[in-house]
Amino acid sequence: MAEGIYAQQYFACTERVIAQLFDSTELGCKMRFGVYVPPQAEKGPVPVIYWLSGLTCTEANFIQKAGAQKHAADYGVLLVIPDTSPRGLNILGEDDSYDFGSGAGFYVDATHEPWKKNYRMYSYITEELSTLIHEEFSTLPSKQSIMGHSMGGHGALICALKNPGMFRTVSAFAPICNPISCPWGKKAFSGYLGGSEDNAAWKDWDATELAKKYKGPVLDILIDQGKEDSFLKQDQLLPENLLNAAKDNGIALTLRFQDGYDHSYYFIATFIEDHFKHHMKYLKS
Repeated sequence: MAEGIYAQQYFACTERVIAQLFDSTELGCKMRFGVYVPPQAEKGPVPVIYWLSGLTCTEANFIQKAGAQKHAADYGVLLVIPDTSPRGLNILGEDDSYDFGSGAGFYVDATHEPWKKNYRMYSYITEELSTLIHEEFSTLPSKQSIMGHSMGGHGALICALKNPGMFRTVSAFAPICNPISCPWGKKAFSGYLGGSEDNAAWKDWDATELAKKYKGPVLDILIDQGKEDSFLKQDQLLPENLLNAAKDNGIALTLRFQDGYDHSYYFIATFIEDHFKHHMKYLKS
């Protein structure tokens, strides 16, 4: 197992998630992540779903609020829930705002000082953590997928679009779909990547821009978006931009607007089973 398993354990829907701690080479610090191992793993390897959380979250939010463990048990899937950024690096400004620095890694590999040494969440998720999971748990490396919420929805989308074939499918709740065109994304990218939205480097971390040039295997994307989401109304999420880019490039994308729902975990908990069903169409095939 990963070094230094916590004594702490999370309980939700009567199913246990064990939080783990290990030294990340990519991020240069100790990182927490949660793992739910379904009963089916005792009999043989199981598929994997990664969940990426949003701004201000840790690995605990999804574990405690989404009610996902029950569905993971029903479908026989190992869940991996990482933290959202490096922690405790004492970088000047890392704790100054909720939408940049701690809790706001944006799942990119930073190229701009002073962030580029440690803020490498993309490589951490797609290389280091993925390798660790397949080494330490009974999994099927060829059957993994990814989903997330808000900033984590952005992360899930870019991880899938930048790694054709690595993830069987991807889904998201209220994702930041076009960060180069929204305030959250412009702030994060200017800090982590430098430059401006006209910089090609920004476009390489933007799901809408990546969808325009995707050439990989068939990718079926599911997105749920609450109609009463205040961040949708503030043009932070821009799902229609991604929908149009996907359509133009022949990518299957289902965008569902849900009446009465906002950006909260009540929204996620209501529709999380639909997302498991979507993922299992590809993880069981």
